[in-house]
Amino acid sequence: MLLETQNSMKNILTAQIVKIAYPQVTARDESGQVIEIATSEKERTDPLFWAALKNILKAGLWVPVGRHFHQLLDFDWMAPATEKGM
Repeated sequence: MLLETQNSMKNILTAQIVKIAYPQVTARDESGQVIEIATSEKERTDPLFWAALKNILKAGLWVPVGRHFHQLLDFDWMAPATEKGM
């Protein structure tokens, strides 16, 4: 079940990473607006985080981003499966 139709999901943007220049990450949302992704201190010092971002950039994937603070989210747009939906 997609969550994007629920009111609780209005605070999530869909963005595609377009540039990585440590410590800055630039993305473009669905409307074409360029946004700077905010990274935490932990993310800035994590080499696996930067490797994952490079892979996401190379693959052209779209990622969930918080609308207000422009932070990458660690969950996606899919709701957990329910017994009825299984």
